[in-house]
Amino acid sequence: MEKFFKFKELKTNMRTELNASVTTFLLTAYVIFINPLILSGEFAGPEKGFFDFNFVFVATIVSAAIACFVMGLWANQPIALASGMGLNSTVSYYVCAQLGFTPEQALGAILVSGILFVILSVSPIRKYLVNAVPMSLKNGIAAGIGAFLFVIGISLMAVIKDAPVTLVQLGDMTSPMTILACAALIFIVVLQKLNLGMISKGSIIIGIILFSTIAWVTGLAKFNGVVGSIPEMGYFLEFDFSAIMSASGATVVFTLFFVDVLDTNSTLTAIAKETGRIDKKGNIKDVDKALMADSVGTVVGGLTGTSNVTSYIESSGGVSVGGKSGLVAVGCGVLFLLCLFISPLATSIPAPIDGAALVVIASMFMKNLKDLNWKDVSEYLPAVIATLAMPLTYSISAGLALGFLSYALIKLLTGQGSKVSGAVYVIAIASVAYFAVV
Repeated sequence: MEKFFKFKELKTNMRTELNASVTTFLLTAYVIFINPLILSGEFAGPEKGFFDFNFVFVATIVSAAIACFVMGLWANQPIALASGMGLNSTVSYYVCAQLGFTPEQALGAILVSGILFVILSVSPIRKYLVNAVPMSLKNGIAAGIGAFLFVIGISLMAVIKDAPVTLVQLGDMTSPMTILACAALIFIVVLQKLNLGMISKGSIIIGIILFSTIAWVTGLAKFNGVVGSIPEMGYFLEFDFSAIMSASGATVVFTLFFVDVLDTNSTLTAIAKETGRIDKKGNIKDVDKALMADSVGTVVGGLTGTSNVTSYIESSGGVSVGGKSGLVAVGCGVLFLLCLFISPLATSIPAPIDGAALVVIASMFMKNLKDLNWKDVSEYLPAVIATLAMPLTYSISAGLALGFLSYALIKLLTGQGSKVSGAVYVIAIASVAYFAVV
């Protein structure tokens, strides 16, 4: 095993790698509770068209495990993968709720976006596409996903509610469950800030379990048990390609594909810096294998019944304690599979408590705003438009379109058009077509 994972070359050992594996898992384990919650449309209500919670629960775990095994055994990277936050919200609250896609049609779009990612991963287009997007828009898009998740999170907490005139207003802050969710939010943040080693790294999952227990004991939520039989993977191979033939369907595929590519590239770059896998020219070692592992994860997600599977930036937690090899990812995959037996626990978690965890996760995305060039309005304004448009329109697609279109127009009309890549103009023109069909 030491030879297979190149421990000597990477200057690591078995104990360090296993410790890093547990650390990374604790940082990513929240996905097994939150992803089924989001895709089942808990916030939007029980309208027809949303995913089945138990089906997604199994698909989330199976797809994450397979993707982790591919990343660890083939790419030998210490990176965990699972259904991406933001992309799952797009599938649930935009693709299903607004466009009316069935789960099967949404999975068809996810599968196609994954196949496109696989093709891109083995072609030189990948490097061009990633480098063609201005850094300001990359930061704005990432922050916009965070803002989108934040709105969903505080809505699940019932801190805000719909209002006919102001769109949203303050919810009932005297509600016991809302108060408990707010307490969970504070607890998670304080636990992270105290820097208590493994306890702080697992703050999100600890907060979810602890405050859910309080809700069960006080009668605010129903407890269904901890261990049970493995639910059916009801969406396995149930994808439907019929909806992607429309203009809106093509937009969905592009959005899922584009955001997945940007998210994966930024995560791999960040982790590569931590593990010393970037050469003097700035190239990431074995990046092609890592990208392929990520794209295969999305294909597996579409086949099993969940949203795009992507590399998790939380993997940096395992790297911070010394993890450098693929054994970290393999260990995470094993730990994910062990969670297949806790579906009763997953269905017992109150939505407001999950919402509190989601707010914490959302704040991590918002950090990207600090890297904007605040001295150049032509750079930061399109990024801010993309950031705020996503939660306000409840659509990552709309945020992308408005961001790229405003960026292209501002640069063109201020005499900086020649500095903008052709890809930006192509996406800007496509954005005009997007507004014509939505």
